[in-house]
Amino acid sequence: MVDLVSASREMIPTPMAEHQRIIAAIDLGTNSLHMVIVKIEPTLPSFSIIAREKETVRLGDRDLETGNLKPEIMERAIAALRRFQEVAKTMNTETIIAVATSATREAPNGRDFLQDIEVQLGLKVDLISGQEEARRIYLGVLSGMEFNNQPHTIIDIGGGSTEIILGDSHEERTLTSTKIGAVRLTSELINTDPITQKEFDHLQTYIVGMLERSAEEVVASYPFGESPRLVGTSGTIETIATIHAHQHLGFVPSTLNGYQFPLRDLRELVNRWRCMNNIERSAISEMPEKRSEVILAGALILQEAMILLGAESITVCERSLREGVIVDWMLTHGLIEDRLRYQGSVRQRSVLKTAQKYHVNLQHSDRVATFALSLFEQTKGILHNWNTEVHQLLWTAAILHNCGHYVSHSSHHKHSYYLIRNSELLGYTETEIEIIANIARYHRKSPPKKKHENYRNLANKEHRLLVNHLSAILRLATALDRRQVGAISRIQCDYNLQTKDFKLRVYPLHPNDDCSLEIWSLDYSKDVFETEFNLKVSVVLEPTVVTVS
Repeated sequence: MVDLVSASREMIPTPMAEHQRIIAAIDLGTNSLHMVIVKIEPTLPSFSIIAREKETVRLGDRDLETGNLKPEIMERAIAALRRFQEVAKTMNTETIIAVATSATREAPNGRDFLQDIEVQLGLKVDLISGQEEARRIYLGVLSGMEFNNQPHTIIDIGGGSTEIILGDSHEERTLTSTKIGAVRLTSELINTDPITQKEFDHLQTYIVGMLERSAEEVVASYPFGESPRLVGTSGTIETIATIHAHQHLGFVPSTLNGYQFPLRDLRELVNRWRCMNNIERSAISEMPEKRSEVILAGALILQEAMILLGAESITVCERSLREGVIVDWMLTHGLIEDRLRYQGSVRQRSVLKTAQKYHVNLQHSDRVATFALSLFEQTKGILHNWNTEVHQLLWTAAILHNCGHYVSHSSHHKHSYYLIRNSELLGYTETEIEIIANIARYHRKSPPKKKHENYRNLANKEHRLLVNHLSAILRLATALDRRQVGAISRIQCDYNLQTKDFKLRVYPLHPNDDCSLEIWSLDYSKDVFETEFNLKVSVVLEPTVVTVS
């Protein structure tokens, strides 16, 4: 069992020995130029994305005869980079790290282009290999998704190349990069609109032939008998996920991190899109501008990759190369000791960063989490049968239950729901974030009710039952630290199956403390717990044993 409480104690921020640093990362991709600006918090260590910029310039639209980058496109790219610099300057960015990938890497005049950027803008751009690109993609995904010490396959479909990676919480195992991408294939192999059957068959055969070697290398490294979860990044995959969510859910989640869609649905999209012309695809709801031109090739790459990898579904991660550039910079500057330390607590760090953002009293929240997890464990198999996987959901809700005070003391439990629901809790799925937000929402005042919209948003009855149980436990836990001074040292639960009497034994930290406010708060809060578990609660203050050395 992961000791989340101890982990939280170790990670409670101390006065900052180093100021928060703001840096930017730019990716000169084949299709678009992207920039992220982040605030690094060295005490955790972690980073928050505070700004994103994107410009579609199509560096991959190169001269077909020479392979050179076109002069007008290079000028457009430099203008976009100049704008990025201005944005970064207004946000007090101390440094900009920039990398260029396949389009620039393969163009005969690519290095001249990078030299022009340095002369005109004073911006140094690193040209990275396909393997290095794959390594940094791995680092980016590692920073935003919980691997749980299990191997994961990562696929990133760019404009000019596709990276397939196998890695776990400790290290990358296999890094591959193949020269096929959505822009490259569209410009080189698609000449009809809508695509003819002959062109489609050739495109599909070409993709399979190009991907086979990479897929075989990755699959050969799979643990015996296992098929690791497939994680997808990049604009192509995020676009497919957005359209899929809109069509199947009726809305697009606030974050695509953790969103899943199956291969069978992807096949349906490919078959539908291949029959459309570009104008028809551009009219699809949630299709980004200019993405319709290249989405068919990108979706077909993903489809064939999933078949070759034996994957029936894919999970989206919104972090990729740019975030990996940030992580790599943090590693080289000594802000992260190693990748294992960075990955091992991605969820806990994200939660504590959110708590810090909303000025949560972490000492109080840590005590509440301690009591909540103690109640959970002592009642497991007696009052409930939830497994230890929900431990972290309860811990997170306990740490963040009071974050709504940041908005207002009045109805702060409702504000807590909103803040948690809209926070970037890395490593959690949308479903898990909704559950956590609801648990925190019901730590006080009204119990869960069907008329509440946030409660109705829960996916199914099981999730509603989980919220009912864990929020009832959290109510008692918050009452146990009513004065927020750590008056109670520990608790013990006794339950009589015949009479359904639940005795909560409370042990004060100091012998002369009658904990009257905590006892009163427990009596006031226990009704929901009693109703939920169909029992009668009595609170007993136990004497503190003083030992004489």
